[in-house]
Amino acid sequence: MPVSQETLDEIALSRDEYEAIVDRLGREPEPLELGLFGALWSEHCGYKHTKALLRTLPSSSERLLVAPGAENAGVVDLGDGLSVCFKIESHNHPSAVEPFEGAATGVGGIIRDIFAMGARPIALLNSLRFGQPDNARTRYLLNGVIGGISSYGNCIGIPDVGGEIFFSDTYKGNPLVNAMCVGLIENGKMASASAKEPGDLLLLVGADTGRDGIHGASGLASRAFEEQAEMRSAVQVGNPFLEKVLIEACLEALDLPGVVGLQDCGAAGITSAAIEMAERSGMGLKLLIDEVPRREEGMTPYEVMLSESQERMLLAVTPGQEGPVFDLFKKWDLDATIIGNFELGENVRIYDEGVEITSTPVITLTDAPEYKFTGVKPEWLTKLQNADLSANPIPSESPADLLLKMLAAPNIASRFPIYRQYDYHVQTNTVVEPGGDAAVLRLKGSKRGIAVSTDCNGRICYLDPEIGTAIAVAEACRNLSVTGATPVALTDGLNFGNPETPDVQFQLTESIAGMSRAAEAFEIPIVSGNASLYNQSQGTDIFPTPIIGSLGLLEDVEKHATAGFKSDGDVIVLLGTDSTWDDIDGIAGSEYLDFIHGKVEGQPKLDIDLEIRTQAACREAITGELIASAHDVSDGGVAVAIAESAVIGEIGASIKSAPEERWDAAMFGESQSRILVSVKPENLAAVEAITAANNVPSVVIGSVGGDTLSLGDSISLPLADVDDAWKNGFSRATSD
Repeated sequence: MPVSQETLDEIALSRDEYEAIVDRLGREPEPLELGLFGALWSEHCGYKHTKALLRTLPSSSERLLVAPGAENAGVVDLGDGLSVCFKIESHNHPSAVEPFEGAATGVGGIIRDIFAMGARPIALLNSLRFGQPDNARTRYLLNGVIGGISSYGNCIGIPDVGGEIFFSDTYKGNPLVNAMCVGLIENGKMASASAKEPGDLLLLVGADTGRDGIHGASGLASRAFEEQAEMRSAVQVGNPFLEKVLIEACLEALDLPGVVGLQDCGAAGITSAAIEMAERSGMGLKLLIDEVPRREEGMTPYEVMLSESQERMLLAVTPGQEGPVFDLFKKWDLDATIIGNFELGENVRIYDEGVEITSTPVITLTDAPEYKFTGVKPEWLTKLQNADLSANPIPSESPADLLLKMLAAPNIASRFPIYRQYDYHVQTNTVVEPGGDAAVLRLKGSKRGIAVSTDCNGRICYLDPEIGTAIAVAEACRNLSVTGATPVALTDGLNFGNPETPDVQFQLTESIAGMSRAAEAFEIPIVSGNASLYNQSQGTDIFPTPIIGSLGLLEDVEKHATAGFKSDGDVIVLLGTDSTWDDIDGIAGSEYLDFIHGKVEGQPKLDIDLEIRTQAACREAITGELIASAHDVSDGGVAVAIAESAVIGEIGASIKSAPEERWDAAMFGESQSRILVSVKPENLAAVEAITAANNVPSVVIGSVGGDTLSLGDSISLPLADVDDAWKNGFSRATSD
């Protein structure tokens, strides 16, 4: 009997996809098989709407050790016997249903992806999006998500060193919770999620299996989110203390001669973990489902296979060498159970109580459909891009009052109220703390260091997905460059709406093109990533939000820069432009235009060649120890960047010229490729020589010193007032 539409909806398969399954199998699938297909052909596991586009991304580099998609995460060689493994993942819909557990298990899942590669996790970052904070539900989601992130990260002992939080009502019903993890691999001890020979045993280690998370990949993550339709049973529950022990046990197990493979049980649980291991191994698999330890009575094979219970890993072990593996996990007070073995053949055969209940070709299960589309630019977007920005009136507030208002805006004010809930010094590697442009970490045993950051402005991507995503790459790299780090690799978290609609297809197509163009221009690979689609509520899609996680290398970690001004008399220089102030075009998609005028319009612009030259000049000056401070000019424009550097450095600043005519655009325009630096007077000539050699425009705009912030004769504010607006604005905006 053909399957019902209700069943297909539950596992997020279309009728056409079901017919394709019947055609490939030559028969109707068994109920358990259908569940396997629902999980493995889901958007979350199968990438059916994005994999054709993802193939176009640049992924070649002399440093790249693991190609994108080949394993759980990307790996980049840093030299000196060190390599870094990193990736970003989303947990959006679970966090909308249960914000604390959804965010916590998102952190736990990305950590497992990293140590499954044999890497010791050394840092976490998170990129978050919510509705406006004047809404009670938004504050509930925000507090729950932050609580889940801090609880899991702090308990497991991995520092949370950065990220971003952005508020817009486009995310009101569908928040975005993206977690990034960075791990360190020493002496080439990299693990693979595959077996080596037929007969290799499959061991399940860690937590017992329950009913939590069933249909998490196919239901929550692969169809449109409507809050009232979701079931909390699809959200997993995490245990960071168990995962902390699991990290140590698994990393130690990789030193045993019999352990040949390691895989995370993440989305779709044993189904995706075991079957994808078999695919990578080029073998079949025999699974003994009744051997899986369970924490609940009466679980069916379907529930066991599709459960997403947390803190579970799979190991491939050479037969006859499992004894030391059992002993090791017993030492760590963890269960280890043989639940099957790899074998010659092409099928995954599932047994329950000695009876074969399904036998399905591995490649049929893992070869999800591939949808290709060509996006057509919608007419409404052309109208937004062609909007007359000069028609927006100059605010009635004074420049000083507007600057304080902008500094206190939820999207600009200091995130310290969030960061202070994270332990960002655990492991004692943190050199530059969260709150600047990028975090910097030392690599123990080496003089080198790494910088890490995440970036994306969904407003700009909404106005031009191609240029907006290129800007996200440029800003992510700029965040690294202002610390002195050279960008070496990127990871992406693609958060989009319903891919079955023409508008989202256009956004996806253009966004990937922009990401590819920018990464190629920077000559750095995109080594890993995640696609999260169907992010919408009540029929409205989120802004396209392709979050970029960036990794940079410092040859000498001591030679880095921070955002705060340092000393009286230092000269303030703006790199990447020959003008102190911006023009009207700079307010396209800006925080100012949205926050003050309630509009998202205009045409974003990026000169990628200027961007690359400007960043190179900044890094060269930092490495030469010629720059006292460096700060990215982004949200809020140059006036906000100056104010932030003054507050962070606890010292005033005086800018020579006053913004004239459209002073609002001059102060708060967000034109790209600008970096604010401060330089000791005796080093100014050397910095100008570097900018000239790199064909980078620059302009001296003022000096550091005093206890006021002065912008020509138009603004003179006590630094204490600036400090109060920026440091306390977030708490005021997000309090009940």
